[in-house]
Amino acid sequence: MNFRAIALPIGRLLLLISLLMIIPAMADVFASNPDWQVFLTSALVLGTTGVLMTLAFRGERPPGNFREALIFVNAAWFAFSFAGAIPFYFSGLGISFTDAFFETASGVTTTGSTILTGLDVLPPGILLWRSLLQWIGGIGVIAIGIWLLPGLRVGGSQLFALESSEKTNKPYGHVGPFVYRLLAIYGGLTVSCVLLYLMCGMSFFNAVNHAMTTVSTGGFSTSDQSFGQFPGLAAYWVAIFFMLASAVPFLYLIRSIEHRRFGEDIQIILLLGIVAAAAFTVFLLQRFMVEDAPFQTFTFAAFNVVSVITTTGYAANDYLQFGTAVIAIFFVLTFFGGCSGSTSGGFKMFRVAILTSYIRALLRRIVRPHRVIDARYQGHAVSNTVLEGILVFAVLYTGAFAAFSVVYMMLGMDLETALSASITALANVGPGIGETIGPSGTFQSLSDTAKWFLASEMILGRLEILAGILLLSPDFWLE
Repeated sequence: MNFRAIALPIGRLLLLISLLMIIPAMADVFASNPDWQVFLTSALVLGTTGVLMTLAFRGERPPGNFREALIFVNAAWFAFSFAGAIPFYFSGLGISFTDAFFETASGVTTTGSTILTGLDVLPPGILLWRSLLQWIGGIGVIAIGIWLLPGLRVGGSQLFALESSEKTNKPYGHVGPFVYRLLAIYGGLTVSCVLLYLMCGMSFFNAVNHAMTTVSTGGFSTSDQSFGQFPGLAAYWVAIFFMLASAVPFLYLIRSIEHRRFGEDIQIILLLGIVAAAAFTVFLLQRFMVEDAPFQTFTFAAFNVVSVITTTGYAANDYLQFGTAVIAIFFVLTFFGGCSGSTSGGFKMFRVAILTSYIRALLRRIVRPHRVIDARYQGHAVSNTVLEGILVFAVLYTGAFAAFSVVYMMLGMDLETALSASITALANVGPGIGETIGPSGTFQSLSDTAKWFLASEMILGRLEILAGILLLSPDFWLE
């Protein structure tokens, strides 16, 4: 295995991070905040390291096989989290490196959990850096979901062949054409979101920050009140639209634009159906508990439902105050997630659709054992390879959720907080359930050990579990 080939793109990644740090440094310069020196120094150190690594390993081929690619992806997420934590640690926030790493890992994985309070008065550089971490992380999530995960057989672009009747699971053959299209659609969504937020009355700074964290389905905000800081309802509906758009497969968006038509996709229909049912149910449960106008109540219900199911993590209000039934709905929504090949986390809708079809087929075979009934997706039979991978993923997903929950209870969390913390980290949702880590709380009061476990679980969830677990297998390292 050529580890020098893995170090080369890591060096380039550090160089990219250093360039990104110039943006918050400039914001702090204009705001006359001394943290610009921290960002600039961090950029110089990381940039120098990146240049030296690039020069030292130039000429090396990039990771050329699946194992090398898997090691690189794991190393890249942790390298980004460690490097991105440096400005947080040395800034005027006065936080520990554990908290800095937690905040960065939460940003890069687009989880949205935070240990910070007093966001309304934080310097612009820190707020902008948090948003940039999520925006860049969102691009990385899409790329991993489409180009690496198919090799794990737990989902990804194998389904593209089912949906489009194409022979290849890589729709553009080479990385280049897809990257150009991805950057164009991702950038286009972001710019459009900024413009619409501005039209809704947001300041330019708020519009830019919230557009980046909306399109990446990350959920970091510039206020402790999250979206509750904005009085008008128009901004909420803009956010709902772009959260849903970013939870749709980006391949679907790209192909829809190229073909000038919109096809039918079961996982998108399933996502919209669950959103509609959950939003209407939450609205009815809240209708007689609040004195707000019906449209405002429905707007908040729809916003919170979309925010949770797309794993964004914004909050319009503290929805945990509306009874156990509402809490139960949001806890269940945490497990679902968006669609494959999107910026959303979670279990993913295509897996829900295939498992539902598989269970239906199994029940029908029990009733009529002589009939050949297969699990189907988009009218096509699902191959045993794909079905096997999804079943394995479901077992690992459930096992990881349970195992981390036990760890958090051993670290002193109550059952509700432990279960919620585990699934919100694994599904990259952000806020959890309960007073401590709910929409109105933060993760600051948790122990350092819990924060390291949570940060690792966020990265594990972003790598779709198997990409991280495989590194622990002795067979993986055998030549």
